[in-house]
Amino acid sequence: MKSVEPAHSAPPGPEQTPSVTSVKPAPSTRPARPGRRNRDWVHGLLMSAPAVVGLIAFVGVPFGYAVVLSFYNVRLGSPLAPSFFGLEQYRRLFTDPDLSGPFLRALLNNLTFAVVVVPLQTTLALALAILLNRKLKAIGLFRSFFFMPVVFPIALVAVIWRLILARSDQGMLNSALDAVSFGNWGAFDWLGDGATAMASIIVLSVWQGVGFQMVILLAGLQQIPTELYEAAQLDRASRWHQFRHVTLPGIRGTLVFVAMLTSVLSFRVFDQVYVLIRGGGLDEDAARTVMYQAVTTAFDQNNIGQASAITVVFFLIVVVLTLIQRRVVRPENED
Repeated sequence: MKSVEPAHSAPPGPEQTPSVTSVKPAPSTRPARPGRRNRDWVHGLLMSAPAVVGLIAFVGVPFGYAVVLSFYNVRLGSPLAPSFFGLEQYRRLFTDPDLSGPFLRALLNNLTFAVVVVPLQTTLALALAILLNRKLKAIGLFRSFFFMPVVFPIALVAVIWRLILARSDQGMLNSALDAVSFGNWGAFDWLGDGATAMASIIVLSVWQGVGFQMVILLAGLQQIPTELYEAAQLDRASRWHQFRHVTLPGIRGTLVFVAMLTSVLSFRVFDQVYVLIRGGGLDEDAARTVMYQAVTTAFDQNNIGQASAITVVFFLIVVVLTLIQRRVVRPENED
């Protein structure tokens, strides 16, 4: 009997070799490990620590001290110890005619200054940024020329504008108007007249500060892709439509930041007012601001407690107005 050997299958040929397909592992969808999140949080805290420490040391602590002083009767240079006043400083600020009148007038001047300066300076800064956002020879020279007033000390700026707005015939503005009117223009007191005192401060401040906002908006304009303008030109969009549908949406966040920054700076106006009132003949009642009122109350009247109350009230007003503005003009990505 023949033994039956088990059949052996032939080795697979080349055409029978099973193909091996490399399969890439699916990307991991697991969340970041807690250890990594903790390290990122620590790194972020360390990077922001210098700014936070400076903010607390130079803003938080002085403001907290001002809040405490507003509840006391503190006289600068007085031998008497400070006495607790409670809310008396705040009551006097709104009920005493000698205090409430100048304070409310200063607050109205601040609001007027902000309402005019914020849209005017932002619009001029945007116009200059668009004008200087060109590839021309010596364009850096023109940008430096418009930015130059920003680096001038405010005392120098005040002296320059005091010469321009001087009351005498030697004042540059009066001399120019006199020449244009063929000698029929008299010597007008631009700084001393109550109708033009605040307008003079507004023109001075816009001239000095518009270059800073211009640089910020210029940086925003340079971040807009040129392909968007090329596509708009292919669609035969006019320059106005390009500005409206490409430029403005592209810098909306930058415009919001510039408007908020200008608002905060406009409420802080003090230097030019102080210099021109003390040395330039500026009308004090027409141009006084809240910061000027607080400084003169503290160092001219030696009433530190009352000046602290003015500062606290003004700080709260500015915070409320800033939050309202932030809510109204917030960027689209925060809706």
